[in-house]
Amino acid sequence: MDSVVQLQRQLVDYTVQLFNEGFLDDQFNQLQQLQDESNPDFVVEVVTLFFEDSERLLDELAKALEQQSVDYTKIDAHVHQLKGSSSSIGAQRVQKVCIGFRNFCEERNIEGAKNVCIK
Repeated sequence: MDSVVQLQRQLVDYTVQLFNEGFLDDQFNQLQQLQDESNPDFVVEVVTLFFEDSERLLDELAKALEQQSVDYTKIDAHVHQLKGSSSSIGAQRVQKVCIGFRNFCEERNIEGAKNVCIK
């Protein structure tokens, strides 16, 4: 039982650290409040879906960026979707990177957009 309590404390500490470093925002707290006894794995399921979808979007985005002729409309659609899903789970830092990325894409500045991701 002590190991379960220790893991729970580590999870709380890690979550607090993610908030303090700006990775998460209050939307994540709201997501946690939706979890209850009838669906005890709700947050894990939602975050897992986010990671799976993000991986797919980032793969598609990487392919689009590698093209000789950059399709900014396609890139914007991928980044817009990633921004929306990150916002819905409270992944604040991802959302902010997406906003910066989209701003550079609007200017047709692909190098600036790539640099936003590196920071």
